[in-house]
Amino acid sequence: MTEAEAAARAFGGTWLRLVTERENAVHEIALPQGRAALRLHREGYQTEAAIRSETWWCGALHDAGLSVPRPVALPDGDMLLRLPSGRLASVVAWIEGAPLGAAGVPLAGNAREQADRHRALGALLARVHTASDRLTLPAGFTRPRWDAEGLVGETPFWGRFWDHPALHPDEAAIARRARDLLRERLADAGPIGLVHADVLRENVLVDGPSLALIDFDDAGFGYRPYDLGTVLSQNQAEPHLPAIAEALAAGYAAHRPLDPAILPAMTLMRCCASVGWTMPRLPPDDPVHRSHIARMLRLATHVLAGKPGWPANP
Repeated sequence: MTEAEAAARAFGGTWLRLVTERENAVHEIALPQGRAALRLHREGYQTEAAIRSETWWCGALHDAGLSVPRPVALPDGDMLLRLPSGRLASVVAWIEGAPLGAAGVPLAGNAREQADRHRALGALLARVHTASDRLTLPAGFTRPRWDAEGLVGETPFWGRFWDHPALHPDEAAIARRARDLLRERLADAGPIGLVHADVLRENVLVDGPSLALIDFDDAGFGYRPYDLGTVLSQNQAEPHLPAIAEALAAGYAAHRPLDPAILPAMTLMRCCASVGWTMPRLPPDDPVHRSHIARMLRLATHVLAGKPGWPANP
């Protein structure tokens, strides 16, 4: 019996299939109450306390009416299972819908449809942030920090992007300049609060007019515009980027204060963090290294030049 099958049985269900394997391995399982997603958490990434905090937060957001994963308990009421290997497992109820898109694949739909979806996504993120602000966090609540130290400090959570070994000397100089500028711009990014921190297309599920937000594995304390910047980081090559960004900001600003002028810098922040993310995770010859570096440098050159808005489409 595999670990996934054993974990599914412990939660009272049966294993169906592997869905994806990124930071965590996610499996579809069948429970008596319906389909669910079993997560086998990557060892050494998040602590047990951090995973328990994520589970508590998602449960609280779901109870507040947000379209996020609802945690499912073991028969004894615990939310986490420790497998014989030491690996932790958790389960959330299945959420229907198809991903908003995939990395590197042009968005589906025409300009109006894309704008409408991103306006709805901006509104959903604002609701998540507002609901989070209303929570009283339990004792021991702990999550990663996407603050100045976690993003552009000496030891960022995802790594020192300006030291990426694939950077040429002139590119590394641009990355260091971007780091310095971003440290300054964070003063305009508003207060720190709970953020999803990984609002990629794959983590936004579309079911008709409804959107849901999944995969809170990287969620933590950070600047709220960083969530919007993460969305826009995947849209840099989209022909309708200005309209997408405007709609995303408008959807958010309808519920919470937002200065849209901060979004290019926060998008650059995510692009920089993603360069750091590749270093320990991908083989040195993986083309994603250079594609992420190129995306970072293109936006960094634009932002460092003090130009408003977005670079011309590549």
